[in-house]
Amino acid sequence: MTEKRFKTLKEFYPFYLTEHRNLTSRVLHFIGTGLVVLSVFTGILFHEWRFILATPFLGYGFAWVGHFFFEKNKPATFQYPLFSLASDFLLFWDLLTGNQSFKAK
Repeated sequence: MTEKRFKTLKEFYPFYLTEHRNLTSRVLHFIGTGLVVLSVFTGILFHEWRFILATPFLGYGFAWVGHFFFEKNKPATFQYPLFSLASDFLLFWDLLTGNQSFKAK
């Protein structure tokens, strides 16, 4: 079976959403991405680069717990790292603004 290759973020994002249907997983992704934003902002504001260095652990740590224990799937990051990263921020924004629900339909 040949796996679909995504060429654009617009094509990828609907697939990304299907891989993030579990409520707990979405909450963990939201928390992780929020901590990434806060950590980068804090690191730049206070010139504390340790905060910047912590960002991959914050973001991926929460997300991967969501995938492995709640979604029970393999993160798209392994196959589509840039689309997946961009989609993390899109989902964060969509959850924040109410365009997506924490409880997927």
